[in-house]
Amino acid sequence: NTCYNALDRHCENGRGEQAALIYDSPVTGQVVTFSYAELRDKVAACAGAIRQAGVGQGDRVIIYMPMIPEAVIAMLACARIGAIHSVVFGGFAAKELATRVLDAKPALIVSASCGIEGKKVIPYLPLLNEALDIANATDMPRLLVSRPQLPVEEWHPAAREWEQAMAAAEPAECVPVAATDPLYILYTSGTTGQPKGVVRPSGGHAVALNWTMPHIYNVKPGDVYWAASDIGWVVGHSYIVYGPLLQGCTTILYEGKPVGTPDASAFWRVIEQHRVKCLFTAPTAFRAIRREDPEGALLKKHDISSLQALFLAGERCDPDTLHWAEKKLEVPVIDHWWQTESGWALSLIHISE
Repeated sequence: NTCYNALDRHCENGRGEQAALIYDSPVTGQVVTFSYAELRDKVAACAGAIRQAGVGQGDRVIIYMPMIPEAVIAMLACARIGAIHSVVFGGFAAKELATRVLDAKPALIVSASCGIEGKKVIPYLPLLNEALDIANATDMPRLLVSRPQLPVEEWHPAAREWEQAMAAAEPAECVPVAATDPLYILYTSGTTGQPKGVVRPSGGHAVALNWTMPHIYNVKPGDVYWAASDIGWVVGHSYIVYGPLLQGCTTILYEGKPVGTPDASAFWRVIEQHRVKCLFTAPTAFRAIRREDPEGALLKKHDISSLQALFLAGERCDPDTLHWAEKKLEVPVIDHWWQTESGWALSLIHISE
């Protein structure tokens, strides 16, 4: 069971008080840290709430969420009871969400009232309701996080409030699953234009991700690892949630942007504040930072001495951006390539002067 290996195992081996997840949200002004024991208990309660909604082993659960702790908790909770999660970007278009509902045939949808993009609040429930209308699934059970930035005002009869459901549920223990049992479905666009659901088996996925943490990213239990991505991408699945937790690292869940929340120093502040050892992000993020602060003046205001490496993926990194990052950060910058279908790195390129 991937959840057992990501949480319970560490608690049993004396790592329960270590920070497992740091939620850092400049758009809401929150920084919240969950220890391994705290995260395990919340996941167990959520797993009980999901099971109480009628979800069983092998059932699918769509998670349509912003970058908040409840999203990670819901993913791990599904794994805990052998359910298969399918994460869809929060705020994704209703028509595209509907195609995933029709394909995955979920037993439950977990969502939130809104996401926050910079200073803009994005309502999710109108999109969710429209998607379920399109999919002819208006009676689909749903578990909703009502965020203070946009509280839920009208509750659908099939919806339950997150905190109430958690409080009323019997915490669930991990169930054994076969190594070949699916952990998740993640959709990627294909050559026909239709979404393709990549199904990830549990066993090999956990083994491979755990191996990559020390051997590719050079992080070990107790280190702070930050994948500045989104859980809607495979990067978020592999290196915000599962990889770091399987290895016993502290992982960062960042609800913000590389620039504009509040400025181009956002990444440097997070690295300094949380003593990040390894950063993984997309070249687009560094192009944006470079465009806003080409001389690195904001970087000089922060102590990023904890950082030992920068990994880039998601698209090819142009040489100018790569060399700019090498010069400013003074750490190895590794451009590596992989995709939804592989789940972890297929090739690594370290270009140095």
